[in-house]
Formats: sequence, structure tokens, C-alpha cells
Amino acid sequence: MCGIIGVALKSGNAAREVYSGLERLEYRGYDSAGLSVRDNDGRIITVKRGGRVANLQAGLYGITGCVAIGHTRWATHGEPNDVNAHPHTAGIFSVVHNGIIENFRELKDELQSSGEKFVSETDSEVIVRLINREYKGDVLTAVAAAVKKLKGSYALGILCADFKGIIAVKYKSPVVVGFGTDGVTLCSDIPALPDYVNSVCLPEDGDIVIITDKSASFYDKDLQPVNRVRRPVFAGQLNAGRGDYPHFMLKEIYETEQTVRDTCESFFRNVDVKRLTEYVRGADRVIITGCGTAYNAGLVAARFFTDRCGVFCQVEIASELRYSPVHITSATLVIAVSQSGETADTVEAVSALKERGARVIAVTNCGFSAITRVAGLVVPVCAGAEVCVAATKSYIGQLVALYLIAGLTGDVFKARGELLSLCNGISSLLNDCSKAGLIAEKCAASSAVFFLGRGIDYAVAVEASLKLKEVSYIFSDGYPAGELKHGTLALVDENTLSVILICDKTLADKCENAVSQIISRKGKVAVITCLADVAEKLSGSAEVWKIPACSAELSPFVSAVALQLIAYKTAVLLGRDPDKPRNLAKSVTVE
Repeated sequence: MCGIIGVALKSGNAAREVYSGLERLEYRGYDSAGLSVRDNDGRIITVKRGGRVANLQAGLYGITGCVAIGHTRWATHGEPNDVNAHPHTAGIFSVVHNGIIENFRELKDELQSSGEKFVSETDSEVIVRLINREYKGDVLTAVAAAVKKLKGSYALGILCADFKGIIAVKYKSPVVVGFGTDGVTLCSDIPALPDYVNSVCLPEDGDIVIITDKSASFYDKDLQPVNRVRRPVFAGQLNAGRGDYPHFMLKEIYETEQTVRDTCESFFRNVDVKRLTEYVRGADRVIITGCGTAYNAGLVAARFFTDRCGVFCQVEIASELRYSPVHITSATLVIAVSQSGETADTVEAVSALKERGARVIAVTNCGFSAITRVAGLVVPVCAGAEVCVAATKSYIGQLVALYLIAGLTGDVFKARGELLSLCNGISSLLNDCSKAGLIAEKCAASSAVFFLGRGIDYAVAVEASLKLKEVSYIFSDGYPAGELKHGTLALVDENTLSVILICDKTLADKCENAVSQIISRKGKVAVITCLADVAEKLSGSAEVWKIPACSAELSPFVSAVALQLIAYKTAVLLGRDPDKPRNLAKSVTVE
């Protein structure tokens, strides 16, 4: 949630650099945006607007300076407008904030009683007013004193008119410090760093960082100097733009095949497979947890672990797991799935389970993230930068990682071969996807869309429903096909569409019965199947998309891509922005 960026340049226009960074960060929130620049005369100039980052552009004319901070907002406290947009200013300070200050009301009451006048409805404004009140001529001391009063989560970028640089603070919200030939950058995410950055440092919780155009000095909460490891950044980790594609979502769907290949390769190159095998083979039970799409990946993976490992596997929504008592032993294996690696509920849930003795594996697309610091082992998803808010290629990458982990109880090299053979099927589907447009037209014309399946198809149906509602705003839900008669059928009429997944031959007859029951109630039906006989049988009564043949176990890797295309095309037909759905953001770092 929310994106912050700051630059201290050796030369050039910091306002323009921050503006470009905000465009790259907009997937983290786009309710409002703003930036502050310390100009060459030591003055702080602030421009902020409600709405998208593009609304700032007209206000940047004539602003110069080599130091600036910026923010793109996902609103938590106060509606999206010019006043509540960041940065917030007080005295000679300007602050951008990602996170939530849980005790802001008490702090605000205290500051108001001493004469402070607040102008916004945000929790973040208390931060800059605390810093300004604590300032006695030393920036570092003032910041340290102020943040000790805060409860909650925060990544901060701070400008002071008396200091030609930036102060950064991290506590339970993500931030990286990037180094390059042109200066030093503060940013929420590695993919949003400018392309001149060649290495990064990751502050630890409680760190305060002094950033100038030449260096970054790290201090702990007690202002003792600390060393942080500097790591190289590779081109694939940065946002390379959308090229000739009209949207990032479509580009990223077409990068799925490469994600499968890269994640397979990384598994054997970067993972301690021997130790991971000991974790899996020694597990008395497996708990997979995540939020949103990551949770849905776990629903699919539970079938992998049950079928391949013969071990009990449960899938839990992280936001519930952290408050639910579950039985844990030293042999319990917890797999935390998170695209960003910063999902607050997932990090907190697995941290609690680890404290109780569970072994933790992280499956994430971001190797330097909060979840990797909790986990005993990390299995990387190699999807590269994913800019669209709705996860597509990273979901498939998560399935790849989870399939390989489950494969460790048998022949994992065979499992890798099975996955790589799927790449031809994915490529074939993407080269012939006209059916996606036809089904999307039916989705766009429907008041609701229901996705149904049995077995592993049901797990895919849940993710398909999420994807459609995220980007098209059509009401949808994912159901087990066997539950159709237990309530869902009451919602079926001529204005609804039911999308039935049939990729398991042993369950096909029962799913075909569901098709008949829906049609008899005048409902519209589309079928996605990898089974030739099913496609032939149903082609006269439903819109059928025959996807490339594959086993039932591996079908999610192909059917999910087809369903992502349908969601994308539906959003475009309805004039929605599939990259930036309303009210959503890419990285959910607040509870």
C-alpha cells in the first residue's frame, strides 16, 4: 500500500526524477500523489493532487533542485483529495509515509493541546508535526525522538530545509536504498527504482538512514551506526515498461511461459534442495498460507501435497490464521506465499507460527523482503517485475514453486520436466486465444459470473472469480460444481453466466450435469476444458474453449492463463483500467 520515493542527485532535476518514480510506483496506490523538492535556495516546495500521478505534471514547471521526495497514495485515513495527499509539511520539514500510525489520535490530541493546527484527516500528519516540534538543530536526533513515539508501521522519507539530503526510517513497512552513478535513491520497491541504480541496501526495522547524493549512512533506533549488506540489482528486477502491449496485464500474461522456465531453473540453482527435502519429507503436516491470489495458489497446491506427499495439507487465509489457534509441532511445515514478500497479515501469521516451533518456507517473487527474513528457507518465484495490480504470471510462478516443493518426496527432476513440457501448451494457448474474447463478451453482458469446477478445477475457479471481479468489477464467485444445487442455482437466470472448468476426466460426467442444470434454468454457460470428448459433446449447448491437452494435475497451469485472458478482455470491453483497478493496490503492507 502506498509508494514512497526520494532522490538525492549529484546533478539534474530531482522533481522530474521523483515524478518518473511515482509513475513506476503507481501500482501501490493511485488515490492521490505529491512531491516535495528542496530547491537550490534551501526552500521546500510541495506539489500534491488528488487522483493519478499524471495530475502532478502541470505543477512541476520551473521547480529545480537535486533533492526530492514523493508519494502515491492508497487512502487509509481521510478521503483521497489534495489536502490529504502526501507529502505533509510542518515548519521546515516535509514527510512521505507508507504504513499506519495506530496511536495517531492520541498523538494528535497531544499536539493540538499544545497549539498545533492540523490541516488533513490523515494519520501521517502527526509524524511531520512531531519531528518539527522535536527539532533543535540536529535532524537525526529530532527524527529519532519523534519515531520513538509512534506505534504502528512506517516507511518514511523526510526532507528538511536545513539539510541537503533525505532521512529515511523503516519499521514494518518496506523500503530499499538504491545506489547508482547519478546519486542515491529511496524507494518502496526494487522494481520502481530508476535504471541507473546498480545496487541496493535493505534497512532493518528501526533503522534511520541519512541519504546524500554520494552515500547512505545507517543507524539503529538508538542512533548507533550499523552496517547493512549492499546487494547488486539485476535488470530483470526493474520495471522495463510495457513495450508494445496496451496494458501491463496483457504483457505479464504473455510472460507466463518464461516465468515457468525461470522459476524451474532458479529452484535448482538457488535453493538448498537437500535441506528443503528434509523439511518436506520430515513434515507431519503442511500449512499453506497467504492472502488473495497467494491463498488461491495454496488451494491448488494442497492437491499437489496430498497426492504426491501423502501428507495432510491445510490452506489458511493469513489474515485469519494469525488469530486462529492451530496445532503446531516441530515437524509442522508452514509455507508462506506472497508475491511482494511484504504482505502484512502473512508476515505476522508465519512469524507467530515460527515462534511456536514451526518450520517456515517462503515462496515469493521478491527475494529481499520481510517474509524472507522470517523463513528458514526461500523458494523464489522468478516472474520479474509485475506491475499490474492483479497477479497473473506471479500466480503461475507460485504454482511452479509449490509443485516443485511437493515433488521433493519423489522424483523432483521429473516434476521439473513435466512443468517445462507445459510451456508448449501455454504458448499454444496464447497463440490461439480467440475464444477468450467470445467468453469475455458474455461476461461483460452478464449481471454476475459464476466459476465452477470439481477437484483441482474448483481451486482454479476461485482464482478465476477473483481475477474477474478485480479488473472488471462484475460480481463473480467461485464454487465447487457439486454445490450448485445447494444455493447457487437460485442466482442463475438469463442474465448470468456460469463458466465451468472440466479438466479431470474422472469428474467430467458430474460437471456436464451441472451444465445441463444451468441451461435448463436459462442460464448462459461457457466451458473451459482440455478434454477433447467433453469439448465435442458440449459444443452445441455452450461456448466451449478447448485448451491444450494436459493432465488434470497440471491443468491449472494452462486453464488459469485462459481465465486471466478472459478477465483482461472483459475489463477492456467495459472500459476499465486492468492495470489499476479501483480501490486496490499491489502490495498490501497494512492490516
